[in-house]
Amino acid sequence: MVHSSKILDCTIRDGGLVNNWDFSVEFVQDLYNGLSEAGVEYMEIGYKNSARLLNAKEPNPWRFLDDNFLKEIIPEKKFTKLSALVDIGRVDPKDILPREQSVLDMIRVACYVREVDKGLELVQMFHDLGYETSINIMALSSVPEHQLIEAMEMVKESPVDVVYIVDSFGSLDPAGIEHQVKKFKSLLPNKQLGIHTHNNMQLAFANTLMAYQNGVTFLDSSVYGMGRAAGNCNTELLVSYIQKSSYEMRPVLGIIEKHMVEMRQKWEWGYIIPYMISGVLNEHPRVAMAYRNSDERDQFVDFYDKVTTPEATLATASK
Repeated sequence: MVHSSKILDCTIRDGGLVNNWDFSVEFVQDLYNGLSEAGVEYMEIGYKNSARLLNAKEPNPWRFLDDNFLKEIIPEKKFTKLSALVDIGRVDPKDILPREQSVLDMIRVACYVREVDKGLELVQMFHDLGYETSINIMALSSVPEHQLIEAMEMVKESPVDVVYIVDSFGSLDPAGIEHQVKKFKSLLPNKQLGIHTHNNMQLAFANTLMAYQNGVTFLDSSVYGMGRAAGNCNTELLVSYIQKSSYEMRPVLGIIEKHMVEMRQKWEWGYIIPYMISGVLNEHPRVAMAYRNSDERDQFVDFYDKVTTPEATLATASK
């Protein structure tokens, strides 16, 4: 069993895709304090994207993190390190302070395989500013092998600390995860690996454990599974399963009890049939998410028929 693993909780960042980052300062502070008490190594406190580049009209502190704001929210760092995610073309280099002036410890770059070169340019910049870095290659389940191998040649030469296997559509099973981990390890023998799973097919926890048992270091999760659509692997499950003396489940249960039972009544995430169908079909959940916001939200047969028209079926069968 591997014991060098680290949990990275992305409740705020991925969970924000459920509620448009409508989190109170109190919740984020309680989450940070609770995760620190629980021994969770990292907390992703949002996106470091630029409001200007996205023409955002609404102020959204967790989607467009500001270092001065962060210093007020987290005046004193505790055990848990802080990370932020950026997307290609959505981050302004002028918004990034050197690490010693920032509350953030790690900046992660999300990109598709075709943009890995651009992602690695950002990684280099964040690395030069002193941050821990990762590159998270999304939608891995539909990446052709040769493209992945070419991308990994570039990644191998970069200073990136962690390379993530991302099951964006929640369509991989443990055997698929094991295959990906072995492939990544052979292509990137000198890099730490990370895993980011979604729970479309009730496999997020099992897939994360498979990665952990195969030597993946960084394990993404979120408290109560809160993340886009079907959500993520649950932080409380990892903290209770991994035998590490620093892990303590009680503080995580406290966060759920105080804040998240009520949040779950207000906002929807988790294993829900349309998200299951999109996972089975290896499709992005955006169609299912739109369906859950419509009057037909519970007409599962109708949704299934819509997304398995002959064209969609052929596309799925060819994968």
